[in-house]
Amino acid sequence: MPESTWEVAEPTKLTFDDPVTALHVRIVNGTVNVVGSDEAAPHGRGGARLEISGVEGPPLTVTRSGSTLTVAYGDLPWQGFLKWLDGKGRHRSAVVSLTVPSGTAVEVGVVGAGAVVSGMRGRTDVRGVSGDTTLVGLSGEVRADTVSGSLEAQAVTGDLRFTSVSGDLTVVEGAGSSVRAESVSGDMVIDLEPADRPTDIKLASVSGGVAIRLPHPADARVEANTASGRVANAFEDLRVSGQWGAKRITGTLGAGTGTLRATTVSGSIALLRRPPAEYGPADAMPTDAKEF
Repeated sequence: MPESTWEVAEPTKLTFDDPVTALHVRIVNGTVNVVGSDEAAPHGRGGARLEISGVEGPPLTVTRSGSTLTVAYGDLPWQGFLKWLDGKGRHRSAVVSLTVPSGTAVEVGVVGAGAVVSGMRGRTDVRGVSGDTTLVGLSGEVRADTVSGSLEAQAVTGDLRFTSVSGDLTVVEGAGSSVRAESVSGDMVIDLEPADRPTDIKLASVSGGVAIRLPHPADARVEANTASGRVANAFEDLRVSGQWGAKRITGTLGAGTGTLRATTVSGSIALLRRPPAEYGPADAMPTDAKEF
C-alpha cells in the first residue's frame, strides 16, 4: 500500500477503511483520546476513524504507511521524546480523537497534553513530558514513562510498567498480575482486585508515599521497606520491625505464591486490606491498619 500524507491545519475528519495495526500519536498541548473498537471502520475491516479539532499553530501531519497510522508534528520524534523542550511548543495545540481496532499497538506521546486510552487489547506505550494520562480497560501490556505527568489506570488487566520523575501513579480496580513502578517523588496508590495469576508487584520511590490495597484473601510474599517514613499494616500475618528510622514489613500472606516488594527512602508505606468480595462498593477503604 503506497504511503499517503495529509497536512491538517483546521478541523478535519478522516476515515481509513483498510486495516490499521499500529497507531503513533505525538502532540503538544491539547488532548489525545484513543478508543479501541472491533468495528472501527464502516465495513468492519479493521480500519480507523480520526477527528482533529482545536488546531492552533503549525499543522499536524497525518501519515498512512501500510497498516501504520501516524498523527504527529514532524519536529517531535519518538526517540528522545522525554527531552523535547522546544520553546515553540507553547504556540501549538490540537485535540485528536481516534477509534481504532482494539488489537492495535498504540504509541502516544504528549507534551503538556492530556491523554486517554481505553478499550485496547494490544500493547500501549505512553510517554509524557507533562500532562496527565488515563488508561481504562486495557488488557494488553502497558508501558508509561513521564517526567511530571501523572498516570491513572482503571480496570487494567495487562502487565503495567511505569517510570516517572515526579508524576503520581494511581491504579483503580487493578486486575493485572504485574505492576512495576519507579518514581523519584511521585506517590503510588495501588488498589488490586483478585486475579487469576499470582501477583507480582514491585514499587520503588525516593520521597513519594506508597499505599497498596490487597484483595481478601491475599496471597503474596511481602517485603516493604522505608528508611525514614511511617508504615501502616492491616495484616496480622505480617511483621513490622524497626521502631526508629528504618522500618520493614515482612511476611507471607496465604500460600505466598505472589510477590509484593515496595521500597521508599523517606516516603510512607501503607498495606491495606480490601473488603471480602461479597461486601458492596459502598464499603470504604479499611481503617484497621496499625501505624508504626
